[in-house]
Amino acid sequence: MNEKSASVVIIGAGHAGGTAAALLRQYAYEGPITLIGEEPIAPYQRPPLSKAWLKGEADADSLALKPTEFYAEVGIELILDTRVLSIDPAAHAVELSDGRSLTYDKLIIATGARARALPIPGADLAGVLSLRSAADAEELKAALRPGRRLAVIGGGYIGLEAAASARALGAEAVVIEREPRILARVACEVLSTFFTEYHRARGVDFEVAAFVEALEGRDGHVSGVRLEDGRVIACDVTLVGVGAPPNDEIAQAAGLACNGGVVVDIHARTSDPDIFAIGDVSHRPLPHYHRSFRLESVANALEQARQAAAAITGRPPPPQEVTWNWSDQYDLKYQFAGVPFDVDEILVRGDPARAKFAVFHLAGDVIQAVEAVNAPAEFMAGRQLIGQRRPISRSRLADPTVSMKEVAA
Repeated sequence: MNEKSASVVIIGAGHAGGTAAALLRQYAYEGPITLIGEEPIAPYQRPPLSKAWLKGEADADSLALKPTEFYAEVGIELILDTRVLSIDPAAHAVELSDGRSLTYDKLIIATGARARALPIPGADLAGVLSLRSAADAEELKAALRPGRRLAVIGGGYIGLEAAASARALGAEAVVIEREPRILARVACEVLSTFFTEYHRARGVDFEVAAFVEALEGRDGHVSGVRLEDGRVIACDVTLVGVGAPPNDEIAQAAGLACNGGVVVDIHARTSDPDIFAIGDVSHRPLPHYHRSFRLESVANALEQARQAAAAITGRPPPPQEVTWNWSDQYDLKYQFAGVPFDVDEILVRGDPARAKFAVFHLAGDVIQAVEAVNAPAEFMAGRQLIGQRRPISRSRLADPTVSMKEVAA
């Protein structure tokens, strides 16, 4: 491929797509690059939407991945407020919602994921929100103030972060979760208990093992969440956070292999050698665990952007990374690394009562994952040990007086 004439089209101007475009130029790719995004603003950081943005501490400019002028300066065509309707792999072309058709030599799909909708009565009422974009965050921020009550449906990290932000803004917050505990699908019970108690101490209410039957409204605006047992949880605004399925429909329609996301190899290449998929939309290999999985994190988006950019420019593939993520709630810095596959023991290091501890997930004497609260040393060392696959001493790991440097056997 002659890079000076070959073109790259990137579908999705989020963290993954925006980073891939910038990396291609950094890796000396000289051909045309077109970055297409559905939102009206240039690529920006999404994690702060549920935290700093809601609290008025960040805006589109401060969260931008690059200054707007960067794209023109390096020759990246930025097409915003536009959807890609279809991909034609045979013709190497994509059809846009504005009627245009663009051809490509290499295509990167970075369409991310979307908030799962609730298939219940009242889901279309005004004031029923999700939190996936800056526009979503702005609408939610406008609704959070003293005297208002936020009902969060779904006890995941986004919902908990939004509840913490609501409390910081003087609003009331209640979290409604259908599982017996919050974070049931993403964290161990120790963490669920800790976060529940921490939020309750700061005024957040919880309804667990609670099934939402419908949303009730008044004058077209949500006014309450009706549970299966007949109770109605009054609210002024509802945030729905019950998962995020991948936006892989156009990939499926184009005949690409999909399995709960677009299937890719360790170079982020799909079943079509000229098409790559990165970020939340991809179902990718996890070499440390000898399996594939779909990840939703900034770290994953950045890693796969590097993989795709390296493959397109003929550079050596980047080293395989241990996936990680984080969540900020109140004064807590929660960090986790790895994925708890095939775990036979969960080991707690430190004291949850002091809000400084780590939970290690072990398979034999190998760390599979670590969850750390205000414990950066445990997080960083744990992530390193996960990648090294080195056996550790369980007794030393459990003893916080033993430094993490001494833990490896």
